[in-house]
Amino acid sequence: MDVVLDNVRGLLNSTVDASTKIPAGYAPSWFERTWLSLFDGRNELLTFTLVAFLMHELVYFGRYLPFWACDHIPALRKYKIQDSRPVTPEMQMRCFRSLMFSHFVIEGPLMLGFLPIAQLAGIRTTEVPLPGWQEMCTQVAVFFVLEDFWHYWIHRLFHWGPLYRRVHKVHHEFSAPFGMTAEYAHPLETVIFGQGTIGGPILYCQLVGSVHAVTMFTWIALRLFQAIDAHSGYDFPWSLHNFLPFWAGADHHDYHHAAFVNNFASSFRWWDSIFGTDAKYHAHKARLAEQRACKKAN
Repeated sequence: MDVVLDNVRGLLNSTVDASTKIPAGYAPSWFERTWLSLFDGRNELLTFTLVAFLMHELVYFGRYLPFWACDHIPALRKYKIQDSRPVTPEMQMRCFRSLMFSHFVIEGPLMLGFLPIAQLAGIRTTEVPLPGWQEMCTQVAVFFVLEDFWHYWIHRLFHWGPLYRRVHKVHHEFSAPFGMTAEYAHPLETVIFGQGTIGGPILYCQLVGSVHAVTMFTWIALRLFQAIDAHSGYDFPWSLHNFLPFWAGADHHDYHHAAFVNNFASSFRWWDSIFGTDAKYHAHKARLAEQRACKKAN
């Protein structure tokens, strides 16, 4: 703890000199120069927190906008999974107000406290060169697998009676989810599930090698894309699970909200398949297929 506090004090009392971050003889790319310019002459802790927060808000609500638009396009209504349960402005506003509290009061302070611990773990922020795309893709893939494992078991735990009633029930207030509900949750749930998102990169640093903040931001952006898609309530022919059968997607997670059981994983289907927590979901899909076959026959 003393080491963390010393790092916090050091970060608070210093500014970044970008010229010292460029190795001798190295010519940074445009993106690398732009990345360094965000921090140059500024406090690293406060700048990192602001960049992280703005990135989160822009990606989160920006990713939701296409699904919001879908709600107003009648031709896309056929892709709505629970098409008899429309999203109302009142539902959206209730969710938005809750998210503003969560983002500013819960997640914002967590972002502020992340950098001192992350740097001690080995996460780089202002160093160049930035990682290549092969390194980033490999690390992000590992983070997805680690987060999915964490999410599956913590999610099952949150469906244990006392924890469900006191904590997880908040997230299930929307039994027909829409994209913005991805982070609609009790503060304790926000904190605990969030450990799966930041824990993967920290664990990777400890066991494998360093991770750059650019990779971290890329991972978080993709994780937000996944979470909002899973809560979108739409299953399109071009949805990813139609091309990658092990991907969960909205079809998988929407059933969990509708039935309050099964399908506990976030990104992939394999843990639910291995541990048999998708049996009711598959029975439900079989009934739907049978109903469609009967309609065609008639």
